[in-house]
Amino acid sequence: MPEVPIPDAPVVAAEAAKPGQVASIRAWVRDIIVSLGISAFFIIFLYQPVKVEGTSMLPGLEDQERIFINKFVYRWEPIAKGDIVVFRYPRDPSKSYIKRVIAGPGDRVVIDKGRVYVNGQLLQEFYVPAQFVDYRSYPELRVPEDSYFVMGDHRSMSNDSRDFGPVEREHILGKAVLIYWPVDKLGLLR
Repeated sequence: MPEVPIPDAPVVAAEAAKPGQVASIRAWVRDIIVSLGISAFFIIFLYQPVKVEGTSMLPGLEDQERIFINKFVYRWEPIAKGDIVVFRYPRDPSKSYIKRVIAGPGDRVVIDKGRVYVNGQLLQEFYVPAQFVDYRSYPELRVPEDSYFVMGDHRSMSNDSRDFGPVEREHILGKAVLIYWPVDKLGLLR
């Protein structure tokens, strides 16, 4: 059999990276590493993303919304009445709950036909619509030291301190500060 000539394949020379390209790639890799490091720092020490599960914080927070909690804020300022906090569920610390702080250490809480009294003063709750009020009454409870009485804003659908009692300070993971998903609800929490 005669040999069939094979045309010469074009030779593609490997082009050496130019010094400017190497510097550009190094800068790009450096920027990514620095960005990841800063992101990790924020997530580990300052802010943590959390998914809202359930309807106990309606109308302000809806099921499946995503929020950021500030894990560092309570090192510098006290937990305040009205703060929305994420904490480890006292009956199963592997779960986390999100509720509003109603009363702090030493406060007396009474719930009379859905009206909440803290130290004898009726709590003004603009965040609880009339249709979400739970009209049951609960006896007076004194919040222990280093603990907080928390309730969901959707009172008739919330498992909160009325059921499991006050939450110890050490179980509070942080303050809910920002809704980031869905994007149309992006904003600070109040």
